[in-house]
Amino acid sequence: MRVVIAFLLASCGASAQNLAVQGKTVYTMAGAAIQNGTVLIENGKIAQVGPATQIKVPSDYETVSATVVTPGLVDAHSTVGLTGYLNIPTDQDQVERSTAVQPELRAIDAYDPRERLIEWVRSFGITTMNTGHGPGALVTGQTMVVKTRGKTVEEAVIVPAATVVANLGEQGMAERTKSPGTRGKQVAMLRGELIKAQAAKGSAGKKDKAPPERNLKTEMFVKVLNGEMPMLVTANRARDIMTAIRLAKEFNFKLILDGCAECDLVIDEIKASGYPVIIHPTMQRASGETENISFETAAHLQAKGIPFALQSGFEGYVPKTRVLLFEAGFAAANGLTFDQALASVTINAAKLIGVANRVGSLEAGKDGDVALYDGDPFEYTTHCVGTVIEGRMVSTAKQ
Repeated sequence: MRVVIAFLLASCGASAQNLAVQGKTVYTMAGAAIQNGTVLIENGKIAQVGPATQIKVPSDYETVSATVVTPGLVDAHSTVGLTGYLNIPTDQDQVERSTAVQPELRAIDAYDPRERLIEWVRSFGITTMNTGHGPGALVTGQTMVVKTRGKTVEEAVIVPAATVVANLGEQGMAERTKSPGTRGKQVAMLRGELIKAQAAKGSAGKKDKAPPERNLKTEMFVKVLNGEMPMLVTANRARDIMTAIRLAKEFNFKLILDGCAECDLVIDEIKASGYPVIIHPTMQRASGETENISFETAAHLQAKGIPFALQSGFEGYVPKTRVLLFEAGFAAANGLTFDQALASVTINAAKLIGVANRVGSLEAGKDGDVALYDGDPFEYTTHCVGTVIEGRMVSTAKQ
């Protein structure tokens, strides 16, 4: 097996943007795999994709080659950049526990683009993340969509406010004697905030009323009700999954179900609802409300035709993040085909978080985000030998 990386970061510089990526097999996720294919990237965007015999590479383009080439991987739900690798209070910004409902907390204000975990996940081919506030309170804040590069958050971000994060069940309970302490209280608090947002939405623009004093919390729920942002609800018990669906139907907002450890118990109801699922990580500890997680969840959702994507999620202990590539490999070993597993961390993930116009597949006009491997990406012995974001080689670490 021959793998050639024709240049290193030191030699090409971070500004290189005209690049030819060649692969013995190129998985475009926009059609059949291409044998001996080439992806031509010009000024950060994909210009051409096809068999090497049909694409002429300009003489001034840098060239990289690998056994397998895929789109850059897309992590549908993470907290990387708010959680850090040191696992100490000073690098844990994913949850604020002072009050239960805080949708106004912006991921963009807490994200650390220099966090070493970002470099680490990037070295496995992950180029895009939906990341931000995680579990630990009823409504913890927002997520945003970023590229896994950049020295500032402005360089990394592509969607500043992507979802509002809520948590039902154990992950949304308050500590000690604070509210909410029960599921009934959780839903009552959420419903109360959504009703306030309905009222604010209804009174907006009425000439006979003075402009109300700004309420950042209510403004975010109005955006949810207006369909500007989906609510990403982590719910693992079957009853919590059904509660999330019931609330979304009642208030007519876009819902992304997250976690869903017991989705097999209500899979027909999820199918009927039409809402997509970001599946719990297989590496998650199977205890408490996640005691019924399954390695076959992805295959079961696939069989039902339910839209889904995979995630690294949040880990309360070291390591702070799981490896998305491992998650896809495990799904492929437990019922998904190779193409289905790869779709769950590329094009399907991009569609679910609303960025498929830019990433998720290798097509002309999309961002030049590419992952290079020295074999089957889902085999344990395979290494990611290069990660490209918008035509720039951002990692050559052999992981």
